[in-house]
Amino acid sequence: MLSTKTRAVTLSAAFASTLALAACGAANEGGSTTSGSAGESQEQLSGTLNGAGASSQQAAMQGWTAGYNALQPDVTVNYDPVGSGGGREQFLSGGVAFAGSDAALTDEELATAQERCGTDGVFELPDYISAIAVVYNLPGVEDLKLSPETVAKIFTGQITTWDDAAIAADNEGVDLPSTAISPVHRADDSGTTKNFTDYLSQAAPSVWTEKPDGEWPLSGGEAANQTSGMISAVQAGEGAIGYADESQAGDLGVAQIGVGDGFVAPSPEAAAAVVESSELVSGRGEYDFAYKINRTTTSTDEYPIVLVSYHIGCVSNDDAAQADLLKSFLGYVISEDGQKAAADAAGSAPLSDSLREQAQTAIDAITSGS
Repeated sequence: MLSTKTRAVTLSAAFASTLALAACGAANEGGSTTSGSAGESQEQLSGTLNGAGASSQQAAMQGWTAGYNALQPDVTVNYDPVGSGGGREQFLSGGVAFAGSDAALTDEELATAQERCGTDGVFELPDYISAIAVVYNLPGVEDLKLSPETVAKIFTGQITTWDDAAIAADNEGVDLPSTAISPVHRADDSGTTKNFTDYLSQAAPSVWTEKPDGEWPLSGGEAANQTSGMISAVQAGEGAIGYADESQAGDLGVAQIGVGDGFVAPSPEAAAAVVESSELVSGRGEYDFAYKINRTTTSTDEYPIVLVSYHIGCVSNDDAAQADLLKSFLGYVISEDGQKAAADAAGSAPLSDSLREQAQTAIDAITSGS
């Protein structure tokens, strides 16, 4: 579990979170807080804010809690990286103050959240955005380009060697070896896998016919646990290919992905741009900013294989002190300083000004219902 307080910062936390409100001892009840921007004068708070959720946010949470601790040394932020599903479950049951989730609430979960949060409803904030890279181990090939259909055929086993005609068509003039392709997928239930399979199902539907899922839906191939396991497996085998958070690619090759008439490499800027151009999921509340990512964008300023992790919580909360802590911490998370702290720690994509302004409307609305 991650816990930060005053001069001690210990990390084991985790990429878009689910926010919930847990009752805690009264701390500065009735006091108001600023939005958490580092340059603002803040009322000093005290108390504990508990959360749980996605392990993808581990490094980002380290940056956030360290930066927030410098502003609010008497506030303890605890975060248990139990995974997105576990975080949402704890939020819905009222067990934590916030949780991280690499997927927005399902319709069924949303109904449960409305029961917990009351008529003011729930908010979902896309506060952590990270590009998912298609990583590969192929010495001598540095600038690999792959169309969506080619990526799908590789991971379904329809393309088995690196000199296949489909790969050659994407890489005119490149000397491709006849090395066998070894696709690697995640063995664990993973938000990265869900986002990767969502991309394949939208961008190459004639090839990838499986539904998006956090568990790899096909049999065969090599499997690895967690991002570190994925990277190690691809590093260990010449000809291997996998998918992982771009910030963890290290010395592996990173493919450019076909978008429109060109090919785009993953970057924080291109990842943030595709989220900004995507549409909100319809039929949700005023402060519910769950996105349906535009995986089929044709803009070469945008990279379509991204992971968006949410903070989800109640707009109206029973405990005024917890509402203040929640409002203060989230204000720091979305601030320029908070997003820089996450980018420095995790290589994530800082929110655009418009996404930050959108999230701020929800944070401003957080209140105590008592």
